[in-house]
Amino acid sequence: MPLLSIPSPSTAWQYFDLTAWLRDVFGWSLPLDFRIHAYAICILLGIVAAVVLANRRLNARGVERWIIIDIAIWAVPAGIIGGRLFHVFTHVSDYFGPGRDPLSFLYIWEGGLAIFGALILGSVGAYIGCRQVGLRFTSFIDAVAPGVLLAQAFGRLGNYFNHELFGMPTSLPWGLQIESSNAAYPKGLPEGTLFHPTFLYEIIWNVVGVVVILLLDRRFRLQWGKVVALYLIWYGTGRSVLESIRVDTSETFAGIRTNVWVAFAAILLGVVIFVVQSRRHTGSEPSPYLPGREPRSKSDVDSDDTWSEDDDAPAPVEGSDPVPDAAGRA
Repeated sequence: MPLLSIPSPSTAWQYFDLTAWLRDVFGWSLPLDFRIHAYAICILLGIVAAVVLANRRLNARGVERWIIIDIAIWAVPAGIIGGRLFHVFTHVSDYFGPGRDPLSFLYIWEGGLAIFGALILGSVGAYIGCRQVGLRFTSFIDAVAPGVLLAQAFGRLGNYFNHELFGMPTSLPWGLQIESSNAAYPKGLPEGTLFHPTFLYEIIWNVVGVVVILLLDRRFRLQWGKVVALYLIWYGTGRSVLESIRVDTSETFAGIRTNVWVAFAAILLGVVIFVVQSRRHTGSEPSPYLPGREPRSKSDVDSDDTWSEDDDAPAPVEGSDPVPDAAGRA
């Protein structure tokens, strides 16, 4: 193996058997096997990173802290469902057919969440959440877009632990080592063949994208959905290339993988959103909140009583001396 080749992690790293650990350490016996999968941990870390970054960006626009949690309650479950459904739709033969377990499409801990499906249903959930809390939808999606890209980087690390979604064979020194027993290992290739580490390529592409989008947003103060437009263009461009060199099975249309077509659609949608919103909105958003849904500030409460901290003290008469308090202080 080349010196710089990337070894796949041991399968022992794919999950932590909590049931066995509790039995061995404490002697406790659970009725069901409970495993914590590395893929799931990476997904959860990505969600946390996205929420924290989006919260900071919303706070910078004057939105109350952690209001994003109320929106995430709607967006995250919808995104997970959408991501799984889209993945199964584009990999039907992996879940249905002779010798396949028809319930395996539910086993998301084994990998398989498509970002495009997550974006579609996750956006629907986010819209509902924004209406509930009174936040402008474009303000929210612009705030969360860089965080979504960061979350995707964490998710690709989960693919690495699962030994999945690798690229075509390569002679590059940083090729990825994949065991020949892997179900996606191309037939006819000798053992020891190295493959493009597409998980690493996408991690790098996504992290660089986060930096680029944040810098552009800071420089030009992008609003009205323009940050999301940049996200769609950036991610769609990278995904269209990386998807083309993967060797895992996928549904195709006109000889091109379905996800490549969707990546092209994402680029087109991003361009359309940026152009249309630039023409429709030449100024800044008046507020990140919907009209009439702005939270009341503290100055709006008892604003006429700022002259005294004692609610029972008589109001001073204009032109008269201050009224002394109970201690004789004027």
